[in-house]
Amino acid sequence: MVHALEILVLDGWGAILMFEENYKEISGNEKETTNNKMELQAVIEALKLVKYPCEIEIYSDSAYVVNAFKQKWIDNWIKNNWKTADKKEVKNVERWKELLELLSVHNYTFIKVKGHSDNEYNNRCDELATTEIKNIL
Repeated sequence: MVHALEILVLDGWGAILMFEENYKEISGNEKETTNNKMELQAVIEALKLVKYPCEIEIYSDSAYVVNAFKQKWIDNWIKNNWKTADKKEVKNVERWKELLELLSVHNYTFIKVKGHSDNEYNNRCDELATTEIKNIL
């Protein structure tokens, strides 16, 4: 008898764009993905909607995304030809490159927020992502 086990990772992302009195929610999903990919994708998709170079504050509960910039991991990865400090390939390189390209025309700041706490916008992004996961089940 043969038993097969299939593990399908489903994940979603959500983002909120705010400018003056304008407010837009966006979300999406992918099958067979990771949380890290979806955390990157949320920022990528939001930046795709920004039509002009501007000052951008990016709030995220993703230590993966925020620390890559605040702790200069990304600078070291680029300097080391997309290798980590222990000489391993950086994961999600294509998404990192796309993110860098989108950021290249803006002045930006990454701000870490605590996930699943009292930040109403972060909680709303989590709701958007959770709804997206349900949409692909």
